[in-house]
Amino acid sequence: SGDAPTFAALYPGAQVEGAPLAADGAAGPGGLVTFSTDASPDQVVAFYRERAETAGLKSVTGMNQGEARAYGAAGDTADGPSLQVVAAPSPDGATSVHLSWSTGQ
Repeated sequence: SGDAPTFAALYPGAQVEGAPLAADGAAGPGGLVTFSTDASPDQVVAFYRERAETAGLKSVTGMNQGEARAYGAAGDTADGPSLQVVAAPSPDGATSVHLSWSTGQ
């Protein structure tokens, strides 16, 4: 989405699957996009962690389950910006990524 904040930019070289979904929630505009990449789940999470922290978000969740990785970051307030990433290996050898975000109020 052209409206996505910098911390929710698509991973370089990402192959987007389907149309990104835009959403307006209590915490402001947001979106959800699914894409695949040749990068590893760890590389994807590191990319979004760096972008989130650069944007002033704080890491709030991190989870490793097998080869899958999940990461979340949020602003200081309940209605602030947020980011969630889930990256997992797909059967074809790529990494499948679900990225959701909100810009905050």
